[in-house]
Amino acid sequence: MNHSKLHSTGTKGIPCMSEQQQTLPKLTEDAVILAFGDSLTYGTGAAAGQSYPEVLEKLIGRTVINAGIPGEITALGLARLPGILDRYRPSLLILCHGANDLVQNFSELEAADNIRGMINFAGERGIKVVLIGMPYPGIFTAQPPLYAKIAGEFSIPFARTVLSEILSDISMKSDSIHPNTRGYRKLAEAVASLLLACGAV
Repeated sequence: MNHSKLHSTGTKGIPCMSEQQQTLPKLTEDAVILAFGDSLTYGTGAAAGQSYPEVLEKLIGRTVINAGIPGEITALGLARLPGILDRYRPSLLILCHGANDLVQNFSELEAADNIRGMINFAGERGIKVVLIGMPYPGIFTAQPPLYAKIAGEFSIPFARTVLSEILSDISMKSDSIHPNTRGYRKLAEAVASLLLACGAV
């Protein structure tokens, strides 16, 4: 992993969580990481080959599977995830989900339960989880409390603010709700720094 490159981006020192330091097992060189989510994982708005999972793979030198589906809500993600986990058998799940529930004003309680269900599916298979927090659409500096609450409940590493920072900066957006290539690179760099801080790489 190119640590100096990460440090030069301004992401040095990203903690696993604000409240307490979390740790992850060291990922082997042949480990598979599953990036699971919606259009923010798929890479809507990025140039070809520049979604955050693709950039992350280059940064950390591990295989990162892009399992993002644009428009997916958490209920559909919950139904889809077990088959994906069983297919790829990843060592780590990076969960970036819930944006479409928020955009469509669905119940935050139900979205939270669905995200908990996804984390439980991973846990049942011995797969570690990293959670990426979502901001409220249109109010990108504010975030539903469900993400921090879930991260605390499961004691999992949590990328709390990076999407808020990206989507609050017009220079890193391709449209009103998606990052551009620069924004996805910042997301990948933040996740890579999080994994470094947690001992996974």
